[in-house]
Amino acid sequence: MLTISKPTRDINGDITLEGSKSISNRVLIIRALCDVNFDIANLAKAKDTQTLDQLLNQSISIYDAGHAGTTYRFLTAYLALQNGTQTLTGSKRMKQRPIGGLVNALRDLGANIEYKEKEGFPPLIIGEPEIKNTKAELTISSHVSSQFISAMLLVAPYLPNGISIRLQGKVVSRPYIEMTLSVMREFGAQVTWNEGLITVAPKPYRARDYKVEADWSAASYYYEIVAFSTTSNLQLNGLFDDSIQGDRAIAELMEPFGVVSMFNREGVLLTKGMRIGNMFEEDFIECPDIAQTMMATCSGVGQFGVFRGLDTLSIKETDRIAAMKAELKKVGVAIQQLPKSWELVAGEPAYSCKGIAKRLEESVVFQTYEDHRMAMALAPLCMLVGEIQIEHPDVVQKSYPTYWEDLKQIGFKINWTKL
Repeated sequence: MLTISKPTRDINGDITLEGSKSISNRVLIIRALCDVNFDIANLAKAKDTQTLDQLLNQSISIYDAGHAGTTYRFLTAYLALQNGTQTLTGSKRMKQRPIGGLVNALRDLGANIEYKEKEGFPPLIIGEPEIKNTKAELTISSHVSSQFISAMLLVAPYLPNGISIRLQGKVVSRPYIEMTLSVMREFGAQVTWNEGLITVAPKPYRARDYKVEADWSAASYYYEIVAFSTTSNLQLNGLFDDSIQGDRAIAELMEPFGVVSMFNREGVLLTKGMRIGNMFEEDFIECPDIAQTMMATCSGVGQFGVFRGLDTLSIKETDRIAAMKAELKKVGVAIQQLPKSWELVAGEPAYSCKGIAKRLEESVVFQTYEDHRMAMALAPLCMLVGEIQIEHPDVVQKSYPTYWEDLKQIGFKINWTKL
């Protein structure tokens, strides 16, 4: 259990963010495929990335990805091209997350994959591949996880004739696919994406040293903090204005909440400006990982919100919509489903005389549902509602292990209690 509070709403400091987990995981797969070692600077310290790095370097045939969804999907495609027979498993929650779309696509390429337990779900037994010596052409629904598509793209340069993937329908999490293609190009891959058709030539990667940019997903929680602040002078190091990460969108999304981004040589300086408007509406189909951040932000400032494009949130580490609905209810916020969106009703701002701060008779306790983003998105609410408690706060190890220590640097009071 962790207790967190913030005595004032002034935010000042300098935070150097860790490398992007999403980019790190892609580069690790590329390095493994290169079969030539090269240096990766600023590799993410996230548990998911460390797990992938460890599994790619192990000598035993049983691979346990734990809770790491990206790690599991990327390893499925990577192991499908390797010699021998491997078992790929994960946590109890991982066994509830569908993998059938990726398995079916890999089987079409000649992969030898069987389900060890439930059809369509982990764990998998992956045997010797029989890769077809013809041009691989696949048609895939764009509504499947972008991780499935990225997993296939990453290994595509090692198929005998490359691959052509036609995406049907509106693409889910498009920036993550674009990120994959961008990183692949950095290592010499020949890739194109025209009118829904992605083509990858059969040209192996070229090994080169690589530096991972800082994580925009992690930065989103500081944008939330500044949105709740009275004054701010917060420097976030390692971020690029022209980032390949889709969560870079947080900078624009937070402008109406009074968060001003000033990019500089080291990263971005966040200051507090004037809040504009009293309604928030956004489609998160391209940046689902910052939806929880924006839900918490709307809740804190008392802003009505309409959230669309949450298609993938129910199959993440937890059902994120259900989890946010349950936890925000504790501070007087309602989330209800509309025909094509979700509506968030927050009422008065938390810091007003009529807001949720006055309705809390004791410290609120937030559950985390084994989901790192639940903990990190809900914690900043302590700036407005007073002391709060976070159960199982160590879930942040998944993507941002130093989150709590970094919050201390900018004035948050944090105490750990053993349950």
